[in-house]
This record gives sequence, structure tokens and C-alpha cells, in this order.
Amino acid sequence: MAATTAQMPVSLIKKVDDGRIRLTQELRDRLFRPLPQDAVMSWVWTIAITVLGGVLRFAFLTRPRADDKLQIFDEVYYVHDSWTLLHNGYELNTTNDGPGFIVHPPVGKWCIAMGEALFGENPFGWRVAAAVAGTLAILLLIRIGRRMFRSTLLGCIAGLLLCLDGLELVQSRAALLDIFLMTFLLAAFGCLVLDRDHRRKTTLRAIENGRATVRRLPGRTLASVPWWRFAAGVFTGLALGVKWSAVYFIVGYVVLSLAWEIGVRRSAGVRRPIRDALLDETGWLAAFVGFVLLTYVASWTGWFVTSGGWDRNFYADGHGGHPLPPIINALYNLGQYHLQILHFHTTLDAKHPYQSWPWGWLLLDRPVAYAYSGKGFCGVGVTCSTETLALGTPTLWWAFLPAIAATVWQWIAGRDWRAAAVLVGVIAGIVPWFAFPNRTMFYFYALPALPFLILVLTVVLGRILGDQSATRERRTVGAIIVGTYVLIVAMTFAYFWPIYTSETITYAQWHARMWLDSWI
Repeated sequence: MAATTAQMPVSLIKKVDDGRIRLTQELRDRLFRPLPQDAVMSWVWTIAITVLGGVLRFAFLTRPRADDKLQIFDEVYYVHDSWTLLHNGYELNTTNDGPGFIVHPPVGKWCIAMGEALFGENPFGWRVAAAVAGTLAILLLIRIGRRMFRSTLLGCIAGLLLCLDGLELVQSRAALLDIFLMTFLLAAFGCLVLDRDHRRKTTLRAIENGRATVRRLPGRTLASVPWWRFAAGVFTGLALGVKWSAVYFIVGYVVLSLAWEIGVRRSAGVRRPIRDALLDETGWLAAFVGFVLLTYVASWTGWFVTSGGWDRNFYADGHGGHPLPPIINALYNLGQYHLQILHFHTTLDAKHPYQSWPWGWLLLDRPVAYAYSGKGFCGVGVTCSTETLALGTPTLWWAFLPAIAATVWQWIAGRDWRAAAVLVGVIAGIVPWFAFPNRTMFYFYALPALPFLILVLTVVLGRILGDQSATRERRTVGAIIVGTYVLIVAMTFAYFWPIYTSETITYAQWHARMWLDSWI
């Protein structure tokens, strides 16, 4: 049942006049709090921080090398796959004489291929797309943080912390897949936040106009269609098309959307918010999942429209050359291919010197060396080294665990929707990996959770800063604490810059940055 003025507590209704309802500020705040009135300056700061992040990500982009080879770590696979995708529509094997069995969907490699198409098969060409994605993620996080916290300052702090993180920097400077996974998932989350805001704003306006329109009735108006949620489905589908680990975020985003729909009904005075949300929104949530799946299947277009991809003719080859009807045949063959990919991922247990487990990721237990080169003597009696180490900024990452504990308390004690939302992202990004104790895993698998971990930390920093009701002295002290912490993160990032970007330094300087033995 939709909310009506008769259902609302009298204390929340200020005046009823000619069918229009004036609501108390309490109810208005419960439904929708307006954004800060600094739109122009907020974009000035957003662009400034994003440009800083872009400069850091594009500077010396061609420099990371391994023993003077052009490709580092798994670039040796993804660069080749991207190039063959670009020219064939599907991936070839390493000898280019037949289809390759590839265990990740094609979206991330198509992103890399776009850079190769524009700039050629060279280090800049195959890394430029990652640098763009990593830079865009900074912009997205600033705007998402501003909208969630209703604070340009907190949004900028979140974006600046992402800008100054070593793991995000390194992943933005390599032709690997995880930066695209993170950016697409962050864009999807931003769309869901926009959907939440739009829903609450339109509900508030409807109640003020005396209309009971909390229910979303299909076909009534275009405004009732959750367009932003569908956009989130497209971005989530693109993320799934990069790596299958995005599947956990599908579950998290459905839970978030449903919880927010229950919340808007409860704020509006609906008697049975949970029941009504389930009745009204199940179809729309199914449509969201449908957009995810349609986008994912569409990402395999190159495999569909060609005939040479892995398992492309699986059914015909096994049944005397008699294929099924074209569409059914293609989907059947893709399903068979997916079963083989699933088998690979569920049985991957090969030992690797840089493998790690999720309980050590937030502690920076075992970062991944993408490239290392001892340069021999680079001066009189001086030995030099270069390294690209996928390592988060320590003073940032080591703050995440206490921040998570504080944010959990914020959610339990204050029922803060923002705390719950960012915790869902952290859970989806890290917790599922605990279910695979024998699988080969790496620290950079935590990258999709990074924006949410930074938002978790931003929740805590916002509490330290104090809200508008705090005294000037209280906010001054809070600003000093937060500013000092951000400065410490920036200084740590600058200190580790040489081993993020393969800058040539002396061996002694390199070793001084190996704070833990497990980093070597």
C-alpha cells in the first residue's frame, strides 16, 4: 500500500492547504537532503584532483619494464589477447595459429585493444586505456562521495586518497584487467546512488503535492522507471565482462537497491515497507539483473559473429557437423566454453611466489612485484635497482581495518545508510574469496573493494571533522587531524613513488622501502 497523509504521523505534517502538504523539516530530511550549494566550485576541485591523478598515472607510462622487456607480469597475455581480439574478433593462441583458451571474458581486453588501435602495439598503446580508467575512477569517487555525504570536502578527500594510493596507481599503469573491473563497478554503484536520490526526491515532491506515489507502478509514467538502476545494470554487466568476480557485486547491488526501497517507504510512513517493497520492486530488480546479463552476453559479440573462437563450433564438431539452429547453437557452444572456464577457476591451485590470501590483503602481507631489475653498478661502488611493486600506500591501507570496525559501529548505532552501503561493497569485494582457501590468489584481487574501503575511511574522517552542529573549536581540531592524516598519506605515497613506477634508485634506497620482509 502506498503512503498517504493519513498514514503519516501528525507531527510530520506542518500544514494541509488546497490539497498541498507542507512537511516538517524532519520528514524532508528523512526523505531527501539537498546537495551543497557549491556546484561550480565542487567541479573546480573535482577537476583539479582528477587532473593531478591523471598526471601521476600518465607520467612515464612506458617506463615499467621487466629486465628491459616491454611487457610486465600478465601483460604478456593480455596484450597479445587484446591485439588478436582487435584483428580477429576473438583471441588466438600464443603461436597465432588457432583459437586460444582464454579464462577471462573480453571486455577488459577490448578496452586495452582500443588503446592499441589508437596508438599501436607499444607500451603506451596497451597501457593508455588503464590510465584513463584509473583517472576516471578518481572523478567518479569524488562525485559519489559528495553525493553520499552531502559534502564537497569529504568527496574531495575520498578522491584524493584514491589518487594517492599505490595499488590503484600501479594498476592504472599496466595492461591488466582489474582497473577496468574496479572502474565499471564504481560507476555502477554511482548510478545506484543516483537512483536512490532520484527516488527519494520524486517521492518527497509527490507527497507534498498530496499524491500517494511511493509505489512504482509500471507503465504509469516514464519517471517511474528506474533508469539509473538500469544504467547500473549495464555497468555491472561490463564489469562481469571483465572478470567473473563481479558476480558478488550483483548480489550486493540487488540487496542495496531493495534496502533503499524499503527505506524510502519507511521514511514516507508506509505501514508495511518490506512487503510493499518486495511486491513493487521485484520486477524492477529482475530487470536490473536482466540488463547485467544482456550486457555480458553482448560483450561476447566478437566471438558470436566470427567462426574461429574457442569452442565456437563445439556442438557441430561433436555431432557429425550437424549444428543446432544458429542462435541456440551459439549459446550452447558459449555455455560449454563457460563450463571449461569455470572448471579452470575452481581448480586453479598452482603455487606462485607472489600469491596471497584475503586475510592478509588489508595488512599488505604480500604485494606483487610486476617488474624488478638490478641495474648493476650505476656509480662508483653503487648498485641500483628498479621495481614496479603493486603495493597500496601503507598509511592508507593500514587504516582500513580500524575504519571498518568504526563504520560497522556507525551503522549499528546510528543506522547510517551510507555506512551500510560502503560496507556492502567491501564485503562483495573481499569476503567471497575466503571461500576458496586453496585457490591461487593475489593481493590485487582486492582492487574492486578499494573505492569502498576509501569511502569507509571517509565515513570515519567525516565523524572526526564533525557536522554542521559542532562548535567551531571542535571542527577546527577535526580539520587539523584529518588534514594531518591526508598529508601523511601523501608523503608516504611520494616516498614509495620510485617503486611504483620503476624509477632507478640505489639498492640501499630500494631496500629502505621494503618495510616488511614479505615485500621482497
